Amino acid sequence: MVIKPGLVLQHGPAGPPGVLGEWLAREGIAYEIVPVWDAATLPDPAGHRFIASLGSQHSVRDRDPGWIDAELQHLHRAVHADVPVLGLCFGGQALSTVLGGGVDALDRPEVGWLRVRSEADWLEPGPWLHYHNEVLRVPAGAQSLARNDVGPAAFTFGPHLGTQFHPEATAEMVDEWASRDHKLDKAGVTRAGLARQGARYAKSARQAALRLFDAWWTTAQRTVT
Repeated sequence: MVIKPGLVLQHGPAGPPGVLGEWLAREGIAYEIVPVWDAATLPDPAGHRFIASLGSQHSVRDRDPGWIDAELQHLHRAVHADVPVLGLCFGGQALSTVLGGGVDALDRPEVGWLRVRSEADWLEPGPWLHYHNEVLRVPAGAQSLARNDVGPAAFTFGPHLGTQFHPEATAEMVDEWASRDHKLDKAGVTRAGLARQGARYAKSARQAALRLFDAWWTTAQRTVT
């Protein structure tokens, strides 16, 4: 039997799979990365074991660049083909959108290694890395998994999992994001402050992320099969 590879949708050079890639390697799960911002087309989701959509500086409500709408259509096809979707930050917002949820704008960006109130024993309260200007909605029929004072932080819908935070993030990735972010002060944090948080929390967040990916994959495989 031919085992299909997974598909990771990356939205910029500074947004690699990070801890997710580490987990996939540990589990021996083959996958392909598509640089969505530079891809003419997206491959058929039915040809893959799962779809993982990573973070982005863009909003799912943007119509420029054009790849955003193309990805939403791609995820819609994946959901209807029962291909498990893992959405992380932008990816979680995109998953919510195709399931009939959407996003709400925040008064100011939420940036930092912050805790959530978890409703699942396999989802640690954190701190997790948050880096976003909007917050996802929990779609009708989905199960809320976590939230904080800003809003929902994670949900599941059948084999699909969406998070508002970045379980894939490493301290090095966050520092690169902060170095490129000219509006970071609007979130009330600094690059140096994020670095201090990363030094304190990234190691435990990595372990929590591996556990989260384990739980999602176990449920996804059981639900689909």
